[in-house]
Amino acid sequence: MTDTNTISTVQGASTTMIEFENVTKIYDDQTVAIEDVTFSVERGTTTVLVGPSGCGKTTTMTLVNRMQNASEGTVYYDGTDVQELDKVELRRNIGYVIQEIGLFDHMTVGENVATVPELRGWDPERIDARVDELLDLMSLPAETYRDQYPRELSGGQQQRVGVARALAADPDVILMDEPFGALDPITRTELQDEFLQIQERIDTTILFVTHDINEALKMGDKIAIFDVGELVQYGTPREILTNPNSEFVAEFIGDDRTLKELQITPVMDVMQARAADEGQQVAAVDGGGADGAALGSDDKARVAPTDTVDVALSKMIQTDTEQVAVVEGSNMVGVLTEADIRAHQAAKERV
Repeated sequence: MTDTNTISTVQGASTTMIEFENVTKIYDDQTVAIEDVTFSVERGTTTVLVGPSGCGKTTTMTLVNRMQNASEGTVYYDGTDVQELDKVELRRNIGYVIQEIGLFDHMTVGENVATVPELRGWDPERIDARVDELLDLMSLPAETYRDQYPRELSGGQQQRVGVARALAADPDVILMDEPFGALDPITRTELQDEFLQIQERIDTTILFVTHDINEALKMGDKIAIFDVGELVQYGTPREILTNPNSEFVAEFIGDDRTLKELQITPVMDVMQARAADEGQQVAAVDGGGADGAALGSDDKARVAPTDTVDVALSKMIQTDTEQVAVVEGSNMVGVLTEADIRAHQAAKERV
């Protein structure tokens, strides 16, 4: 990962990238920020730390890049105690995205993105290529945005630049502290969706802090729920939704657990379950066929197999229909109906 020998990551050596082992952080005034926190983060996954304000989630995240140091216990980075690693080099090898973005106003977009690669000593040609690659990845075409200044961009565009800067040196780990919290709801949703697509293309381990359980469910492979310095539950979104382990977790999730489950259930799961129930195989058909013409002609009545069921249900309401076409590329691969959704939820409740 790094151009020096200070930190070396051997891909495939371990499935664990970050590990907290009985970690406690006590401030000088004796305030206990977190106590006896233990969990591990698998390589290439996104773990979301979520909880109310002051619960210790941001403190936990900043122990990874040694912006703070643990009072007790050990934080491991790819199997090595972070206290044994050079602090400066460690931070250069970890991407960092914050709510305030923190772009340098006197530097162009391209110069902002190039900051860490320049500190790492990359050659100019490599830096230029990386900057252009990342701006294009962030839907900010380099020829348009490279030479602009942050003040010329919208809040959403500035945050995209912040993410590009965090990715610039191809880090193994990215820390994201409320990265979309200051954005309007529409822009926030767009950036969440875009980042999920980007995460599929990169092999990066992400710690993501938020106070929003809906964002946690959407963004996380695993979720760590904190309450007043204590890690109270750690698991997949589905595990936490279906088996909250305390009254606090249940209340934090909210009463609308069924709706939240729809937010993490891919359309393909429900569609495939329907096909299996009927003893059929849903085959890909040309969208121009009879069914394709009826269902696939209106973009508002289409979903992708990887879309979540709540998106499909929303489109049914928007189009005043009881079904949507499931489309992959130019092919219609199935149909999802309101009855399918109800049957899927009923089956889950019987288990």
